[in-house]
Amino acid sequence: MNLYNLPKFDLNKIIKNRIFLGIFYLIVALCLFGYSASIIAWQYFPAQTQEFINYFTRPILEDVAEIENLEVQKIYTSAFAYEQAIIDVAKNVSPSVVSIVISKNVPVYEQQFVDPMGDNGNPFGDLFPDFNLQIPQQVQKGTQLQEIGAGSGFIVSEDGLILTNKHVVSDRSAEYAVFTNDGQKYNAKVLALDPVQDLAIIKIQLPNVKEFIPFPSVILGDSSGIQIGQTAIAIGNALGQFSNTVSVGVVSGLGRTISASDNIGSFSETLEGIIQTDTAINSGNSGGPLVNLKGEVIGINTAMAEGAQSIGFALPINMAKKDIDQVVKNNKIVYPFLGVRYILVDEQVKEKYKLSIDYGALVLEGDKGEPAVTANSAAEKAGIKEKDVILEINGEKITKNNSMAKIIQKYNPGDKITLHILRNDKAAPAGREIDVDVTLGERSS
Repeated sequence: MNLYNLPKFDLNKIIKNRIFLGIFYLIVALCLFGYSASIIAWQYFPAQTQEFINYFTRPILEDVAEIENLEVQKIYTSAFAYEQAIIDVAKNVSPSVVSIVISKNVPVYEQQFVDPMGDNGNPFGDLFPDFNLQIPQQVQKGTQLQEIGAGSGFIVSEDGLILTNKHVVSDRSAEYAVFTNDGQKYNAKVLALDPVQDLAIIKIQLPNVKEFIPFPSVILGDSSGIQIGQTAIAIGNALGQFSNTVSVGVVSGLGRTISASDNIGSFSETLEGIIQTDTAINSGNSGGPLVNLKGEVIGINTAMAEGAQSIGFALPINMAKKDIDQVVKNNKIVYPFLGVRYILVDEQVKEKYKLSIDYGALVLEGDKGEPAVTANSAAEKAGIKEKDVILEINGEKITKNNSMAKIIQKYNPGDKITLHILRNDKAAPAGREIDVDVTLGERSS
C-alpha cells in the first residue's frame, strides 16, 4: 500500500453530515419521548391531558367556526340584499305603472223570428191554412260601449305623459282609460304613434281641478349599457286582469330582430335591436316597463314568442327617449324618410342576384308589387333606382348588424346625407360605384 495515495478527507463535509445526523436523531428521540409521554399522560392523567389539548386547539377551532359563520353571513346578506332590491324596485316603480283599458262601441244584437216569405202570405193557401214559417235571425239593436282589450304603460312625466306600445292604442275608433296603482281611473288621449317602432305616447286627461297633484314618474335608464345576464324586472297588467304584476328574470340576449304582430293580424312590424329576456311577459304586459335593480327603466315590454316558454322581448328605452322629447316639444313623432324598399345583402342574396359584394341594401320592389322607390320621396328625387345597392351612408357601412334603418334613424328630416351606391345598368353591367346626395324627407304617423 502506497502511503502517498491515501484518499483525501473533506473535514467540513464530515462535520456537516454529523451535525445533520445529530439533529435527525434528536428529532426522532423527541418524537419517541413525546409519543411515550403522551401515552403515559393519557393513561394516568386523561382529564388533565384533554384539558391541555383543548387549551391549545380551542382558538383554532373557534377561528374556523368564526370563518364559517362569516361565510354563511355573507351568503345570507347577499341573498337578502338581492331580494330587498327587488322589493324596493316593485315598491318604487309600481305607482308609475298604469293599466290601459280599451273600449269601443260594438254592435248589440238580439234574436228575432222573421217570416222568410215576407208579405207574400201563406204559400200553401187553403191546403195548410194555419202554416206560419218563422226563422230566427240576429238583428242589430244599436251599439254599446264595451271593453275589448287591455295593456300596460308607465308615466314618464309629472303631468301624466305615458309611454306604451303602439299596438295597444292604435285603434283610432276606440276610447282609452288608464287605471293608476291606487285605483284611480282617468280618460287618456293618444298624442302620437311612432311610425317605425312599436311605441306610442298618450296623456292622462285631468278633470277641471283647482290644485294639480303631480303623478309619480319613472326614472329612465341607459339601455346602451345593458349586459346579458343582468337582472330584469317586468311590471304590468298581466293577461289584462292582474294589474301591477311583478316578474323577475335576466336579460337573455341583445340586438334581436323580430317580426311582431297582434292576435287579429291588424298590426305587424319588423323590430330591430330588441332586448330578449326570460322575465315572464304575458298578454296585457305590453307597454309596461322592464326595470333594472336600480329601479331604472331599461326597456318597454313588447312581445312574447308564441309556442315558447320564457322568451319575451322589450324595446330598449333609448329608442323611446327621442319620441318623448319630440312629443313634449312638437306634439308629434317624426322620422327621417328616404323612401326605398330594400333587403339587406348577405351571401345568399349575393348569389341569388349575382352581386359582386356581400353587404349593403339592395333596392327591390315588394312581394306584392309595391314600388321599390316611393313616389315623390327623397330617394326618387335623388335618382335612386331599383336594383341599386346602397353600400354606405355618410361613410358608414350597411351590414346585417348595422342596417340602413338603424343608420338613418341617427338623422333628422331635412338633413343632407351622401349615399355610396353600386349601380348595375346597361352602361356598366359589372357595376359602378357612385355617390348620390339626398335630403331626407319626413315620416310621421
